[in-house]
This record gives sequence, structure tokens and C-alpha cells, in this order.
Amino acid sequence: MEKMIAFCGIACDECPAWIATQADDDDKRAEAAKLWSKEYNTHLQAKDINCEGCQSDGSVLFGHCQVCEIRKCGLEMRVANCAYCHDYACGKLNRFFDMVPDAKKRLDGIRDSL
Repeated sequence: MEKMIAFCGIACDECPAWIATQADDDDKRAEAAKLWSKEYNTHLQAKDINCEGCQSDGSVLFGHCQVCEIRKCGLEMRVANCAYCHDYACGKLNRFFDMVPDAKKRLDGIRDSL
């Protein structure tokens, strides 16, 4: 299976929300909810953990992905992900990369192969 890379560079197919959704596995949803609630100091429940990836039609997305400015821009620019954008790497991405450096490495690798 080809890797599913979000606009921002996250590997959707490695994300606990995407994995739980694909498997329709409530135990995996509960595990992700517990982990992310602790990690991000919030309260998530298993029912909150559903996502088909930001490249999907948007009907099943995890909370933040529904309002993500990077996703919105990628859809408007009609790119496979931000590595394909003429404005790579923009300010939105650079702020995100500060939090998720693996996403930058992934997109840089894609960009280098173009």
C-alpha cells in the first residue's frame, strides 16, 4: 500500500485515529483518546477518534483536521501535499514543523525527489 501523506507531512496511515477508523476498532479509539487526552491536556473519548485522512472528502476527520488551515490551503491549491506547492515551505508549515519535525523531513524528502 502506498503511504498516505497529509498535506502537512503527517503520515496518515501511521496515525492512531486513521488506523482505528480503518479497522473500525473501538479499543484502538479508546487507546488514542486516552493517550491524546493526557498528551494534550484535554478530554477526548473513543467516539472522538475517527479520521479517514485529510485527503478524504472531509466527512470523517479528526477534530483539528476539520479546521486545519494547512489542509484548507492544500485543497485550494489542489496539490497532493505541501511538498508539491510552489510556495513550499510557507509560514503556516514552518510553525507546524516546529511542533512536528518528522513531517518536515517527510515533505523535504518528497520535495527532493520531484
